[in-house]
Amino acid sequence: MLINRKGYVEMVIVGDTTSILIPSLPRGRSGAERLRGLRLLHTHLQPDGLSEEDCQDMIFLRLDAVIVLTVNPWGEPVQWQQACLLPPNPENTPYRREKLLPWDNTDAGITANAEALEAELARALDQAQHASDAPRALLVSVSPLPRPIQERNLAELTELAHTAGIHVVGTMTQRVNQINPKFILGKGKMAELEVQALQGQASMLVFDGELSPAQLHNLADITERKVIDRTQLILDIFAQHATTKAGQWQVEMAQLKYAQPRLTGKNRAMDRLMGGIGGRGPGETKLETDRRRIRERIARIKKELENLRKQRAFTRARRARQGIPLAALVGYTNAGKSTLLNTLTRSEVLAENKLFATLDPTTRRLRFPLEREIILTDTVGFIRNLPKELTDAFRATLEELEAADMLIHVADASHPEMQHQLSAVDTILEEMELAHIPRLLILNKWDALPPESKAILADSYPHAIPAAALHGEGLERLLSELETALLTQHHSNAVSALHTVLRPPTEQSAPPLSSHTHIPPEEPLQ
Repeated sequence: MLINRKGYVEMVIVGDTTSILIPSLPRGRSGAERLRGLRLLHTHLQPDGLSEEDCQDMIFLRLDAVIVLTVNPWGEPVQWQQACLLPPNPENTPYRREKLLPWDNTDAGITANAEALEAELARALDQAQHASDAPRALLVSVSPLPRPIQERNLAELTELAHTAGIHVVGTMTQRVNQINPKFILGKGKMAELEVQALQGQASMLVFDGELSPAQLHNLADITERKVIDRTQLILDIFAQHATTKAGQWQVEMAQLKYAQPRLTGKNRAMDRLMGGIGGRGPGETKLETDRRRIRERIARIKKELENLRKQRAFTRARRARQGIPLAALVGYTNAGKSTLLNTLTRSEVLAENKLFATLDPTTRRLRFPLEREIILTDTVGFIRNLPKELTDAFRATLEELEAADMLIHVADASHPEMQHQLSAVDTILEEMELAHIPRLLILNKWDALPPESKAILADSYPHAIPAAALHGEGLERLLSELETALLTQHHSNAVSALHTVLRPPTEQSAPPLSSHTHIPPEEPLQ
């Protein structure tokens, strides 16, 4: 029986000697800190008490309590036992299972315990909201990758969440040989996830990687929380930061392509996707349209972007006729490309210490003595496993790279995962067939490194240029090499001059990331 807090029976369920099947219940009461307001009382035909499965059902359904009544072979009551959820505690215990008691000793105070738990959770949530009114989320990684790689990916997902305006209340990792196609997690881990989300008052679950439409719907149904994946999070960040019409078109098309296959079998899970993080821009309205209208909208945006490509191609052709070399800034997101552009050209392009602060290409002229100049272009930052929808949508933006005479690869030397970020950028440039363009490596944020780290990187990358773009440190060498490589000879042989200046030595202990050198990743990044 499912009994409400007033003592009325809401539902009677009949099972067999081994189990009962609890049907779909009405949606839980609103609020991350609320329980469902129901307790489950059921019988065991054996003398054993509550099982682990009983307690997991209590967690999944957010019940006030689960109670078992054992009976003898004649159907007479013998003992009873209850379990209830616990608020956050130092031992991270998800629930308390009481001792078996005689069936007539029923002074339990179940309703009072449930209300006290809700009050405790509400107090914790109120304190958290005073500190931050951002949405609260639990980050989850389920993958066959080794745990250190999962933790590294979750650290980056945490940065993405902060950029999107999400308050992260915790993380969870699980290494599996094979992903569960239905819920991505096993039942035991799902119960642990639900407890951690309840104790952290998380209204949202963010999964590293990309969820299938079925997994997205199933997880949203069973958890009754908003569920998004890494792709949706990145799309939301792009939607927040897109300021120009071109950038907004590109984001909208990426969101529509992502939403299109997820319209099938739309249910309550899709309702929880709308609005807020993961649903900005066209998300709230376009997810409610049918496929035909989405296809029509995508076709219109493609036409507009094609016109944009032609316009930018005309601009590039005009620059080429003027004989002005073009250098493009590339690199991992938040490496400091915009700051470098600002310092070199005395501009005021938006530069923030967050991921994807720059979405639209920004072009500035960099003047040298004797009235010589080059064009510097700032581009959108790269990231591992860049969503395919975004790669396609931002093709017009990244076409600026195809016309570049030189790529200035800006890396965050202070980042603990710099080598993996370098590899991710190399991989993306190869996929875009841009690896042939001469490249110069800038080790930015050099001032944030301790002396021993500086020595190691200087030995490993002797042809790289240490710099601190924010303070101008090391930029004299960069300007000198740019002028030598791109301006001392006629524009027609500028590329060959760049290869000559930046050609690495034949023997060295570590390969430099400059010119046309490509460094393969140490290990595959999934």
